Parts: sequence; structure tokens; C-alpha cells
Amino acid sequence: MLTQAIRPLVFNGDRLTMIDQTRLPQELIYLDLRTVEEVWEAIRSLRVRGAPAIGLAASFGYALAAAVAPVTDSLEGFVAHMQGVREYLETSRPTAVNLFWAMARMDRVLREETRRLMAAQMPDARSPTSPTSPTSPASAQAMTQQAIVERLRAEAVLIQSEDERSCRAIGENLLTLMTDGMGVLTHCNTGTLATSQYGTALAGFYLAHERGWAIRVFADETRPVLQGARLTAWELQQAGIDVTLICDNMAATVMAQGNVQAVVVGADRIAANGDTANKIGTHGLAVLARHFGVPFYVAAPVSTMDPATATGADIHIEERAAKEVTHVAGERIAPEGVSVYNPAFDVTPHELITAIVTERGICRPDFAMAIGNLTR
Repeated sequence: MLTQAIRPLVFNGDRLTMIDQTRLPQELIYLDLRTVEEVWEAIRSLRVRGAPAIGLAASFGYALAAAVAPVTDSLEGFVAHMQGVREYLETSRPTAVNLFWAMARMDRVLREETRRLMAAQMPDARSPTSPTSPTSPASAQAMTQQAIVERLRAEAVLIQSEDERSCRAIGENLLTLMTDGMGVLTHCNTGTLATSQYGTALAGFYLAHERGWAIRVFADETRPVLQGARLTAWELQQAGIDVTLICDNMAATVMAQGNVQAVVVGADRIAANGDTANKIGTHGLAVLARHFGVPFYVAAPVSTMDPATATGADIHIEERAAKEVTHVAGERIAPEGVSVYNPAFDVTPHELITAIVTERGICRPDFAMAIGNLTR
């Protein structure tokens, strides 16, 4: 099964190995990234994408940067250097909250470990004066920084293992909303390639398949970058799951024909009131689902919830290069010089969402109360 055979992100201490998702489905290419700059470029250029996977990649990039940070005169200098690394990584993709959540967590561990080591180094006034240590200040500083580096590496690996458990739990909760033989429509890619394993919205499909259920998945192609056509269709096909690829503008027809009993999508940021930012085109699907009486489910980890963002109007929507729209597979399909508007995400109002499925349970309206309970 794909979720067990292929791992999109593997951390080896001195490098991060990842699938180059821009090469799928034609080629399965692995990249070895050894610098934070390479990780930043991979996130920015969509070599790795999906909110949880972006957060994971950034965590590993942060750990890689810490390992090669200059030995400073003090731990405060090291912390200041890593603050710059955090800010740099946060510029790679502005919409997915998991990136900022992961960077805040890594920064918290850095500062906690720094305080602990500084306290351990302070002489105890009640103890007899110890002999002078033969270790030079520079060597001691290097050893201390290395101890922090190891702690950061361990934290990044822990984030990944937690994500694996979280995705599995999301899938289990999704199963309670699914039935054998149903048709499900999904948008963009929310599977193994977007996380560490199983995925978010696709996790329920994988677990249903493991149980022998006959689930039929309709995958939107997801213009303009075609994550549904290139990634979701490939991923589900590799796993032996019944998947049918449709163009984005075919969703209404498929629903009208009665082929879809649920729409399940992921999320890149969920505001405090339940408004949800996801791949462009998601809002339109929610409108269609409401019109046809089809439940519309959002599947995402609690880390995607952003209680500091009051509503979807406060979510910064990333705009990407015009070439993503004017070209397909490197070939121009639009007139030279035409104006292009290319938002990468849209916001689905919470009124159109039936439920938000997380690893900790299923949230239903009132979403503000449910999200507050999960994130406090």
C-alpha cells in the first residue's frame, strides 16, 4: 500500500530526503536537501506541499540550519541567529498555518533548552569552588550548541511521528461519517504526499480500503497546478483505490447525477469561527454541495486551527506566478501579455461546512465554541 511503501519526507540528521512532487506522476524523484535554503526553495516551489508536510519540512530545515550555525560567544547569540532562520522559513508560504505552528514549536524548544543549559552552567554559590575546567570557552560553547541541535532534531522527528498518529486518528473519525459503497469527491491533494502518512481528507479513504469497503473517489484535477490530477489520482491509483479523475467544472454534473454522497477536503488554515482556507476552488465545491444537499466535510489536524485569526477575512491569501495559469506542462495556453489573477487559496465560510474532522474528534456548529474547546 502506498502509505507504507512511500514516505514523502525522511530525515537523516544531516539531510532531508523528500519526493519532488513537481515531477509526479511522470517520475518518482527523491531530493537530498542539506541546507535551509534548499528546504525553503522546496517549500516555495511546491516540491513539497500540503499544510502538514510544509510544517514538517520547515521543522527539519530549522534543525539543519541549527547544526551549521556559527558558534557564537553566547547562547543568546545562537538564539538570535535561529530567530532569523525561523523568520526566513516563514516567508516560504504565507497561508498554511502549520508552517508557523511548527516554527513556534521549534523556537519554544530552542528557548527552553537554552534556559535549561544556562541554568546548569551557573555555579552554585553553596558549593565549594570547583577546579578550573580544562575545556576552553569556545569548546564549551560548541558543545552546548551541539546539545541544543540534538534536541531540535529530536523535536522535528517527534513532530513527524505525532503527525502520523494524528492522520490515522483523522481517518478513523472520518470513517464514522462514511459508508461502504459511497461516492466521495475530494479536491487538491490531502493524502500521504501532503503529510507524513495517510493524509488528512484521504486518510478516511485509505482506512476504508483497508477494511475492504468499496469507496469510489472522484478527484478534481485542481487547476492551475493540477494537484488532484498529478498527485491525488496517482496516489490513490497506486494504493488500489477506485478513483475517477474529473475536471474542476464537472463537479456539479457528478453531484447532480447522484454519484457523490459526501465532499471531503483538507485545510491550510481554519479561523476561530470555522471559516476555512483551502486550495482555490474549494469554496465553489461547498456552494455546490449545499445546493445538492451533499455533506461538506473539512478534515485537518488541530494544528491547522488558528484561534488568533477571527474570521476568514483575516487570512492572508497567497498569490502565485501568472505562469501557473498561462502554461501547462511548460507550454503556453494563453495569449502573450494577458492579465492573470492567481490566488492559491480561497476561504469557505463556516456556514457551508457540515463538520470539521480532527484527530481529537468531530466539530459541528457552533464551530467557534468547538474550536475554542480544542485549542485552548
